Amino acid sequence: MKFTETKLKGAFVIEIEEKHDNRGFFARTFCAQEFEEHGLKATVAQCNMSFNHKEGTLRGMHYQLAPATETKLIRCIRGAIYDVVIDMRPDSPNYLEHIGVELTADNRCALYIPGMFAHGFQTLSDETEVIYQVGEFYTPGYERGVRYNDPVFNIQWPLTVTEISDKDLNWPLIQVETMSSR
Repeated sequence: MKFTETKLKGAFVIEIEEKHDNRGFFARTFCAQEFEEHGLKATVAQCNMSFNHKEGTLRGMHYQLAPATETKLIRCIRGAIYDVVIDMRPDSPNYLEHIGVELTADNRCALYIPGMFAHGFQTLSDETEVIYQVGEFYTPGYERGVRYNDPVFNIQWPLTVTEISDKDLNWPLIQVETMSSR
């Protein structure tokens, strides 16, 4: 695998290395040893799948607080998504900054997301499937979220939002005091 760190320290785009023969190819998508060598948490507590009917569907922006912070490894296995992460670590030099990465069934890339990063994605095609390897169990009392269209983040989603849950639509906006209390 090829690990490329993004501008947000600890978040990596991971590309597979395909070994081709007459049958097709074989590639490793996860290796605890390689993850640990890059300083990444290799624990997998849960694996989740998301299926989305419509292009433009938005899920997010979710994260969990300590002691239940979640690392995630996100991969799109059918269709395409625009995946966004926001650094929610108050002591980080990249606090409240975000990146967006296109993950597709064709590019076969994954995004590794450290704990205390808000995560969400928008589908770029109909009938899109995403799988998540998660490093901690979902713990409702520690779940938090931020609004996908909060002007503090100014995320440029590629499409008009066609579907979103009430929960995701109603996450709070970040307060200016939050930013100035760093």
